[in-house]
Amino acid sequence: MTDGSETGTNGWPRAEWRPWLAVLLATLVLTFVNATSDIMEGAGTHWSQPILWEVTSAIIIVALAPFVGHAVQRWPLRKDNFAGFAAIQIGLTIPFSLAHIGFIFVTRETAYMLFGARYGFFDDGVAITLLYEWRKDVLVYAAIAATYWTFGYIAERNRLASSPPADDRIQLQDGGAAIFLSPDEISHVEAAGNYVEFHTADKSHLVRGTLASWEERLTARGFVRVHRSRLVNRSQIAALTPTRSGDFEISLADGRTVAGSRRYRAQLGERKPA
Repeated sequence: MTDGSETGTNGWPRAEWRPWLAVLLATLVLTFVNATSDIMEGAGTHWSQPILWEVTSAIIIVALAPFVGHAVQRWPLRKDNFAGFAAIQIGLTIPFSLAHIGFIFVTRETAYMLFGARYGFFDDGVAITLLYEWRKDVLVYAAIAATYWTFGYIAERNRLASSPPADDRIQLQDGGAAIFLSPDEISHVEAAGNYVEFHTADKSHLVRGTLASWEERLTARGFVRVHRSRLVNRSQIAALTPTRSGDFEISLADGRTVAGSRRYRAQLGERKPA
């Protein structure tokens, strides 16, 4: 029984079962269609032979499906690695095909021997048989990989949609109090000896630390260094005004003005005057 959670029967994650069940269902349908088509077309000397061929192939394909799913998860497809992803997955079709061929060879030869017959799997030659089976197995592998990738993509989209919004506030330890500020609230940050001063529109907060360490944390939040002792929130910059010395002044959205050094002008995308 299941309890409605993401863990299904016997504790197995549903995310693992769903693509496998999809592969199982598709394989059962194809097995029935192929077997009945072979029987109708008169393949084999007895109607049981097409069933044996299709069932033995289906068993090993379904058994190998989780390994294909693991490979897709282990080496995921990303926008920047399509060539690498394709190379790895194509390479993995070889052991997949060998496992498939080995299983159907043993099971079919054994079944024929039990009835006093001979299957002759490699009568056309080992190399040509391996190539013939591999080219079909590439398509089977691709279909299974696509199934697992699709289920994984849907699961990730659902997870992101149901996740609570990320809290991107910045935590400051101002004395004995923990202060949480949105990056948009902070206009600029300045070094003050062994402390760093965070400036907002109505208050400043003094925090022990170095400007360099805070720069590493704040760069991704839109802050840029404009002076050896100052970071400015790029979204709070209203205007840049060059000075006679070659430096520049930064007018902030709240009306305040802070100094910037020409050494850091390039980080704001500003051209130095000729």
